[in-house]
Amino acid sequence: MASPSSRLQTKPVITCLKSVLLIYTFIFWFTGVILLAVGIWGKVSLEVYFSLLNEKATNVPYVLIGTGAVIVLLGTFGCFATCRASTWMLKLYAMFLSVIFLIELIAAIVGFVFRHEIKNSFQSSFKNAIDSYNSTFPDPRSEAVDTIQRNLHCCGVEDYKYWEQTEYFKQKGVPQSCCTQVGNCTEADMKDTSKIPEKVFQKGCFTLVTSVMEEKIGIVAGISFGIACFQLIGIFLACCLSRYITNNQYEMV
Repeated sequence: MASPSSRLQTKPVITCLKSVLLIYTFIFWFTGVILLAVGIWGKVSLEVYFSLLNEKATNVPYVLIGTGAVIVLLGTFGCFATCRASTWMLKLYAMFLSVIFLIELIAAIVGFVFRHEIKNSFQSSFKNAIDSYNSTFPDPRSEAVDTIQRNLHCCGVEDYKYWEQTEYFKQKGVPQSCCTQVGNCTEADMKDTSKIPEKVFQKGCFTLVTSVMEEKIGIVAGISFGIACFQLIGIFLACCLSRYITNNQYEMV
């Protein structure tokens, strides 16, 4: 049996570790709520943009929702394990954190490495959407083209001239979503190549979208890497607390 003074030294350490781990677990749980909310928001608000990418890209909101839900459940389990001061539950908590750490780390690296493929996929899909554009009976891809052009103040792929190659241009000219001033562009104006430059946005959509992607992809990868590294703290705290609890139980024998 260990001396009473040794046990008295161990208990404050356990109390301190439990408090710190509870604070960490609450923050970890809150990041799960944020991911869950962002995933739902992305599914509702960005569906039009995802429709221009491949099928795998449309699963991004579901991945965020799934990851957020797992983190919320795991955070709840972590709080319970910490309050119960159960060694096996704390070890299980540390193991789950390790698995999520590896998944997030791999996802961040893969997203950064294959960012150029995402750009190429968007360019190809955007061109196909413009080639098959229909404003009379718009499909989700045609609506996506209008939304991007209207919101980003752009027109066409590289510029508005891309529209001149399409079947839609032969019938109705450049779409109204390219018009710089709503209501100031007639169908005749949008067919007249001499008037089009004065009426429509000059910048191409692909350049704007990809520049934003390139600017943000590094930030997203950095944040993902930071969140993944943040979990190392939880792994360390859970393992330390489990070890001190085990030692304290041993000292009492």
